Amino acid sequence: MRILYIDIDSMRPDHLSCYGYHRQTSPNIDALAAEGVRFTNFYASDSPCLPSRTAFFLSSFGLVTGVINHGGSYADLPLQGPSRGFRTTIAENTLATTLGRLGYKTVSISPFPKRHTAYQIWYGFTETYDTGRHGGENADEMFPPLEKWLKANGTDDNWFLHFNMWDPHTPYDTPDDYLNPFTDDPIDDWLTQDVIDQQNASFGPHSATEVPGYTDEMWSGWKWGVGSIKNLGDAKAHMDGYDTGIHYSDYYVGKIVALLKELGI
Repeated sequence: MRILYIDIDSMRPDHLSCYGYHRQTSPNIDALAAEGVRFTNFYASDSPCLPSRTAFFLSSFGLVTGVINHGGSYADLPLQGPSRGFRTTIAENTLATTLGRLGYKTVSISPFPKRHTAYQIWYGFTETYDTGRHGGENADEMFPPLEKWLKANGTDDNWFLHFNMWDPHTPYDTPDDYLNPFTDDPIDDWLTQDVIDQQNASFGPHSATEVPGYTDEMWSGWKWGVGSIKNLGDAKAHMDGYDTGIHYSDYYVGKIVALLKELGI
């Protein structure tokens, strides 16, 4: 069996057309969904991405791994202590380790471990490739190493390949020549000026108004989408940036499918 796991950071199902979104963001993913299985009651055990990927690849809930946040001691695996043998117990039961015991070659193409100092997601992988930009890569930068690996190894049997894309994540920097496919498409009609005003009157991390001490100034050189959303024009710019990132990732999903067909995989 050959398993290709396409891991697209920050992609919400409610912004995919196959889940009923009014914009046509994902024609290639839609085609895969039409031929396969589309989950409608599937939940991440942990979030955001560091706890979520740790839970997925280590096959354990965050309450077991100890990784339940992006920073501080809650972002690190705890020491196993006196019971630790030659290897840690948790490393012996990861997704990649389990597949390896079943005879699979396990491969990951991702900058994520370096981005979060989260090398635990690579426990058990036989081959890893770090694209080197800490998650700042566009899909056009991620695709070449995948293409190279598939052309060299894809027709072999029994492999698991993890492939990571980042375009739906801020700062929404899809290449300029891709343009904006949604310039003339309206955003959801539930988003009104009243909703924006209510959000701006509240506060909290990554909400419309950050808590005191957690501001844009903390992240010089990093752009959170369009910045503050004060009106419907700002909201549309934010949604357009996000949806264009999804559309660009989806374009490369189409290129991956075309490559697999070309190689007879």
